[in-house]
Amino acid sequence: MEALPWVGEATPVYVYDFAIVAARIALLRATMPPQLALHYAIKANPMPELLAAIAPLVDGLDVASAGEMGRALSVKPADAISFAGPGKRDAELEAAIRAGVTLHLESEGEGARALALGDRIGGAPRLAVRVNPDYELRGSGMKMGGRPSPFGLDAARVPALVKRIVAAGADWRGFHIFAGSQSLDTAAIMETQAATLALADRLAGESDVKPPLVNIGGGFGIPYFPGDAPIDTAAIGEALGREIARYDMPVAIELGRFLVGEAGVYLARVVDRKDSQSETFLVVDGGLNHHLAATGNFGTVVKRNYPVAVAHRMQDPAEEIVTIVGPLCTPLDRLADKVALPRAEVGDVIAIFTSGAYGASASPSGFLGHAPVREILVNRPR
Repeated sequence: MEALPWVGEATPVYVYDFAIVAARIALLRATMPPQLALHYAIKANPMPELLAAIAPLVDGLDVASAGEMGRALSVKPADAISFAGPGKRDAELEAAIRAGVTLHLESEGEGARALALGDRIGGAPRLAVRVNPDYELRGSGMKMGGRPSPFGLDAARVPALVKRIVAAGADWRGFHIFAGSQSLDTAAIMETQAATLALADRLAGESDVKPPLVNIGGGFGIPYFPGDAPIDTAAIGEALGREIARYDMPVAIELGRFLVGEAGVYLARVVDRKDSQSETFLVVDGGLNHHLAATGNFGTVVKRNYPVAVAHRMQDPAEEIVTIVGPLCTPLDRLADKVALPRAEVGDVIAIFTSGAYGASASPSGFLGHAPVREILVNRPR
């Protein structure tokens, strides 16, 4: 394990390289319109050390629970934090209002509760409206628009709620319009961003008030699988700049996976090697309890293998076809199916790349009582 001295003997472990995250943020600053605000959606990876390192490099943080809000408030002022997600309880709404965090309302009922809480507390809540658009982001891995949804209000219902917010004396904060995620189709992203700003402009007119900010969501995908190609951020930025100038509205983009996904690797050690009916299995000491996404059980329609390697033999040619499984008593615990690798023995470490987003925090860590996974941040800012 000379090539990975910081791993030591303790696996499983996630390792995040902050130099990759910083370079991704720098790429966006260089290619996106200069007036575009950059937000980090911390649900992608809320590791406290990583979050603290990202916070100074972005303009805002987007959260989806009171727990995430607490982490965000520890590294960023409240006026740079927004809170989205359906089913916010009154205690969460009240905590956000007291802190001065912007609430992205997902329904008229949530709006009514937020306004009532604001009246009781004696403060003007900061309120934006999340819109369920009439379109979806083509080629997205997770479609968030163009269909019935628990997320946001259907566009036709938005103006009435906005007028109610303004009339009640709340602090009107604008729109959140998110059509999909994990798209590698550059043209589709450009098309969706144009449609989003056109929708925001139309809703502003129908609501009789301009939005202080339009959060256009994210949707930028990263390549996970053979044949995937990265998006063209320069082309997207050039097109988005034209649209922002056309409508003259403050705009933010909310990205999670695109910032951190390629910065992470999951490492698990081989504890057994076995053959069964002509198939070879490598059994490692971590599985879907730590990395649900790699097993294909987190928003994936067709199971495909994440990039995987024998950590100390990454330059060696493949010698065999193996299936990599975790230690859990379920057939779902398959980290890679029939993948070509150099031979690995008991004690060797398997590396699963592109694991920086929706890893530890998106996995059922309590399942079967195994120990939680470690997380390490390397190349952090000093």
